[in-house]
Amino acid sequence: MAKEIRTIGVMTSGGDAPGMNAAIRAVARACAYYNVKCIGFYRGYQGMIEGDYTVMNARSVRNIISRGGTILKSARSVDFKTPEGRKKAADQLKEIGVEAMVLIGGDGTFRGGQIFSEEYDIPVIGVPGTIDNDIAGTNYTIGYDTALNTVISAIDKIRDTASSHNRLFFVEVMGRDAGFIALNSGVGAGAEEILIPEEDLGLDRLLESLKRSKRSGKSSSIVVVSEGDKTGKNVYELADYVTENLPDYEVRVTVLGHMQRGGSPSCFDRTLASRLCVKAVELLLDGEKNVMVGIINNEITATSFDDGLREGHEINKELLRISDILST
Repeated sequence: MAKEIRTIGVMTSGGDAPGMNAAIRAVARACAYYNVKCIGFYRGYQGMIEGDYTVMNARSVRNIISRGGTILKSARSVDFKTPEGRKKAADQLKEIGVEAMVLIGGDGTFRGGQIFSEEYDIPVIGVPGTIDNDIAGTNYTIGYDTALNTVISAIDKIRDTASSHNRLFFVEVMGRDAGFIALNSGVGAGAEEILIPEEDLGLDRLLESLKRSKRSGKSSSIVVVSEGDKTGKNVYELADYVTENLPDYEVRVTVLGHMQRGGSPSCFDRTLASRLCVKAVELLLDGEKNVMVGIINNEITATSFDDGLREGHEINKELLRISDILST
């Protein structure tokens, strides 16, 4: 029989993502509904180590569902990677009376939580919160939809000035290891080319594609580049290469950067965060541990950390094919 849980902790860790506040709200209110005490830790694992926390209830999370960022702050803890740091965190949880944790973050957050749970037998449930959408075991991560819409809005504005001045714009988006944002926003914004880490387009093919666009009558072009793409050393090198080899193009670079992490979360991300975090609390109360909640075909699922961290989240090859057809 599962041990009765009376106090659940929640934290956000790693890069912030729109919808994290909606997730925190859902944990706090689900705890209130089930008459469980909720403790929110500031700055992720570092806050656990230092005992930096706040008691949360249904009213303490009012009016945060529409806010970007995270009221609990976020940080990457070097101390938690050490046995000594994890021991301090476990001691703090014991002193406060926290018996289980909801971890909102990405794969690094989940790996740390899995090790911590195995060392100290503390049940943890992971909730995927990252704009990169690169977590296995879920079709969508919290923040991804909002980031996509932010990128689309920016590219639409860049397209206006590109058309006005007959320019070629390289637009760099986030995605050091995964091209989900670049691929989907590129298709949605009608980009002429999309460069992602999973597919090495190559400089020659890029040039040929841009020449083909020019021959077809296009006076301006948009190339969406994931920051982890290996076609060039960086987006500025790509721009210089094209300028040298295609002097007819007036080339500009726009790096969207951290604006993709900010802003009010979309309805989709608010709803996703709410569904996932209510389920996370319910799983803990049912005696589950070391799993990540996700959404597959609109159904909330639970995937073990072992499976979720071992499996890759593959890029949509069909969307790549469609992108090639539509860029004609």
